[in-house]
This record gives sequence, structure tokens and C-alpha cells, in this order.
Amino acid sequence: MVALQDRPLSSVFQGLGGTLPPVVETFDRSKTIFFPGDPAERVYFLKKGAVKLSRVYEAGEEITVALLRENSVFGVLSLITGNRSDRFYHVVAFTPVELISVPIEQFERSLRDNPDMSWLMLKGLSSRILQTEMMVETLAHRDMGSRLVSFLLILCRDFGIPNGGSAITIDLRLSHQAIAEAIGSTRVTVTRLLGDLKDGELISINKKKITVHNPISLGQQFT
Repeated sequence: MVALQDRPLSSVFQGLGGTLPPVVETFDRSKTIFFPGDPAERVYFLKKGAVKLSRVYEAGEEITVALLRENSVFGVLSLITGNRSDRFYHVVAFTPVELISVPIEQFERSLRDNPDMSWLMLKGLSSRILQTEMMVETLAHRDMGSRLVSFLLILCRDFGIPNGGSAITIDLRLSHQAIAEAIGSTRVTVTRLLGDLKDGELISINKKKITVHNPISLGQQFT
């Protein structure tokens, strides 16, 4: 029998028993999955695509705190805080996504009954915390060029696939508007800055997928 920690997380999530079976949902890019303050009724597993987590502040400013990749679980914060009526983040489909969701009570029972499930969750939350810290550091840059470069390096780490030599291709189709929203900039500014990076032969773009030719050189030159 295959141990839980050795099984694909998607099969673990789909196999959660209970009164209600897991539900598969799809969202187009930029569609909201849930808002801050929404009832915390379900836990989500990201099967395909990428999801953006952000915080909205009183002044109306929205700050990106994490980008989740495939095989991530989200919507579990209320299990830690104990406040079931209040979602903490604004969660949006950063790309077209496919999700699997289960009722939160069902998920909580699985955590209590299976220590291996709790271990998988701890690993996932640790990765999320690290990325959130990196996003905070990115947004601390006042210069938009440095913000963009820091963001591209985060994407290389979390969504990158090798593309020969030291090159890394970010395995997401990214519009200039989506990047601008993530780093608190404008589409016009992002278009100009990406053009500068292309002119400097630091990146190339093909069908909205960005390839960073040498992440170390990019980081050394612009951060």
C-alpha cells in the first residue's frame, strides 16, 4: 500500500471521505474565487493554473502576498485562527484554473484522523510563508524596475522550468496587465520595463511565456 506522503496530493484530496464528495470547479483568469469576509466553508486544492492571494487595505490598495502553483492547498487559514466567518485574503485566478474543493469540516476531520495529512499541510504552509516573505521584499522596492526583476525571480523559483544552459522559462502565460496588478504598477510601465530587459538580452518572451536567460545575472544587475 502506498503511504499517504508518497501519493500525489491531488489523489489524496480527491479521496477525502465524507457526506459530500469533492467538487471540481474552473475559473477564468481574473475571476474571484473568494473575497475577504466571505464565509470559510470550503478548502481548495489547485489542480491546474495559478492563483493570486492578496490583501485589500482600507485605502483601497491591494497587495499581492503569494502566487500559488499547481498542487497547492488554500482556504485553510480559518482552521488556524478559528474564525470560520472571515476569509482573510482576496483570492483570484491568476491564470485559468481548475480547483478541487471539499467542505472545511470534512477536511478538518481528515487532519485530525491522519497525522500524515497534517504533515503534508505543514509543508505546504511553510512554502507559502516563504513566498509571502519574498513578495513583501519585492513590494518594498520603490523602484518599479527592481520590483519587476524581483517578481520575475520569484516566478523562476516557483514556476520555472529549465530551458537549456542557465535559462529558465516561467511556465505561465503572463499578460502585462497581470504582472502590473501583481507588483502594484501599470500595464504601460510593465511593458516599457520588459522591453528594456529584452533589449538588454536578459529575457525573451514567446507566446506570453517569459524566459530569463540567466537568473543570477539578472538579479546581480538589477537588485
